[in-house]
Amino acid sequence: MDKFLNQMGLASLDEQTVRMMNPLKLAYLGDALFEGYIRNYLINEVVLTPHEMSKKAIKYVKASSQAKLIMGIKEELTEEEWSLVKRGRNQKSATVPKNALLSDYKYATGFEALVGYLYLMGREDRLIEVVSMGIKYLENPSVKITPESECNDDAQ
Repeated sequence: MDKFLNQMGLASLDEQTVRMMNPLKLAYLGDALFEGYIRNYLINEVVLTPHEMSKKAIKYVKASSQAKLIMGIKEELTEEEWSLVKRGRNQKSATVPKNALLSDYKYATGFEALVGYLYLMGREDRLIEVVSMGIKYLENPSVKITPESECNDDAQ
């Protein structure tokens, strides 16, 4: 992304700017990033038509799923990360989707803000960890997912 920004005559944002950024801006970016991770996951994990993949992707990216995801991995987040989720959750948005509960929409916004924040802070490893834990949680909510358990998957 830095190459793109340089090509456009822009500089990457510094940490202080990212920390002070409106959480809705972070969520705007986080929404697109999370959908990109989900699409990449589905392309590599499942043999489906593009239409079927789009339908399946909705199960991950809809507000209720993101709210469930963030609550499911809450214990694995740092205090800083959970604080950012709450900042995003508490922002007043101009719109609320018709098919989402307000509480789900707010937590989904918090999750998306966290994704955008981790990306802009250059914490790609943690971003991947959070997204992976979230996907695994949505696929099997009864299994406790931790960053450490992901490393042990190969040992089983």
